[in-house]
Amino acid sequence: MRIAIINPNTTTAMTVRIADAARAVASPGTDILERQSLEGPDAIEGPFDGALAVPGLLKAITAAEAEGAEAHVIACFDDTGLDAARAIATRPVIGIGEASFHAVTLLAHSFCVVTTLTRSAPIIEDNILRYGFAGRCRRVFASDIPVLALEDAESGAFDTISAFVEKGIAAGAEGVALGCAGMTGFAKELQARHGIPVVDGVTAAVGLAEMLVRCGLSTSRGGIWASPSRTHLLAAE
Repeated sequence: MRIAIINPNTTTAMTVRIADAARAVASPGTDILERQSLEGPDAIEGPFDGALAVPGLLKAITAAEAEGAEAHVIACFDDTGLDAARAIATRPVIGIGEASFHAVTLLAHSFCVVTTLTRSAPIIEDNILRYGFAGRCRRVFASDIPVLALEDAESGAFDTISAFVEKGIAAGAEGVALGCAGMTGFAKELQARHGIPVVDGVTAAVGLAEMLVRCGLSTSRGGIWASPSRTHLLAAE
């Protein structure tokens, strides 16, 4: 089985970290194709960055399919470009945000999200509402840690995120979804510290992708994810 893990920003260090997390949980025989956008922002921190990231993301998915990817994971918690990706891909596409919400609600009756910047929180809140999880989510917390600062061991990011997990527990959350692919290395330690499920979207999405491939399932072609007629516009310039 081949699963493409696609970082829609252009920061290679984050791509490597995400792919390492994916490989750590992938089943024996699953090959992780490590890919990133070749154009667009170096971090996705709000709707402007997200819009700029979509063309490069879609090109990366098209290239991964040509290399035999049987499923794709978009490693941005905003689920950047997810609908467009599902329309062009012939294989299943999973966003780590949606994967996190499904996973955490299998483990906890209520949950909170801890994400990066304040301007990203409304995007996540809108997605939670759209996906049908609003009644289970107690709060989306913005830590105001820039995405790239998550790579810096001196930033204090872990302790800041941990403090927001405490706030989520106080607000009634029984589980946590970490709201950025760059937080992938924090989940196990946070879970041990706080004693509640802490879901990393990258690892959750890999498991879901493997399940869909094994079940022989593909994205519906009726309605919003019908194949578009202008895929030639993604051709490399």
